[in-house]
Amino acid sequence: MLVRDRVLEALEAHRGEYFSGEALAAELSVTRAAVWKAISQLREGGVPIDAAPHRGYRLPADSDMLTPQGIARYVTVSGLQVEVREEVSSTNNVLREQALSGAPEGTVLIARRQSAGRGRRDHSFFSPADSGLYMSFLLRPSISAQAALLLTTCAAVATAFAIEEVTGVETQIKWVNDVFCRGKKVCGILTEGDVDLETGGMRYAVVGIGVNVYPPQGGFPPELDQAGAVFQARPTGALRCQLAGSLLNHFFTLYPQVQERSFFEAYRSRCLVLGQAVEVLEGGRVRPATVLDLNPDFTLRVREADGRERDLSSGEVRVRLSERNCKFL
Repeated sequence: MLVRDRVLEALEAHRGEYFSGEALAAELSVTRAAVWKAISQLREGGVPIDAAPHRGYRLPADSDMLTPQGIARYVTVSGLQVEVREEVSSTNNVLREQALSGAPEGTVLIARRQSAGRGRRDHSFFSPADSGLYMSFLLRPSISAQAALLLTTCAAVATAFAIEEVTGVETQIKWVNDVFCRGKKVCGILTEGDVDLETGGMRYAVVGIGVNVYPPQGGFPPELDQAGAVFQARPTGALRCQLAGSLLNHFFTLYPQVQERSFFEAYRSRCLVLGQAVEVLEGGRVRPATVLDLNPDFTLRVREADGRERDLSSGEVRVRLSERNCKFL
């Protein structure tokens, strides 16, 4: 591990407390000059480190900078390799390239900003700096391509669990991949992968999750009228690191039993479209329908305007949210 990373790990372990250069050097068995160089490198990389004469260095207790060391404080599952970058085009794009190069399952990429974030159906995902959590993780699941929907629904439940755990705010899930708080979309999920044409199994899958943690500076663009944030105002503390750690814990705890669908009831109880009149967007057409139920395979049972019932395994549903659709704590 680089001295820079070891210094940041030590500061994270004592967040809010001053740590003298001499003490850091002794703990890490390096020179004070090496500590000073590491501090300079971290500051150049955007990590906010305070310095005070005769006291040393510290990470401010109210800092919310995303770092692998900060996230590691909250991760309890094993086998993950977490990398944080300042900016990427799309965490899914970068991780898919790494998958083709042989990166192992459990590789996690987090960006502080995306210049070309993507959602389902080629939609863009608004990804400003310092207000969101933009994460992708690599899986090499032993499932068929037809079962890939389970990865998306598992990620939706894990995200809902994490938001509820960190904030106490109740969540809802709009089929199939959006998480809502207070009637606003705060998270989108995009699962992509590569299929072995001979076996029909997946060579790899990349699950991308974008969470609006805080309202962005200047607010959301007018066209994103359904967008909201997990927190309505920016509190203090390492909450994005905590949210990232909680999300990874929940997903990788559920993932080994993904084919058993142990999270079905958790998903169904949060599914905000159940019983609702919706518009189904499928194959370039829009049709009115009523959602009857969520099937055990996570397909959606709907009744169309002509009375016919059928199951949706893909496409998109739109629902007009009102007070009665939204739950609050």
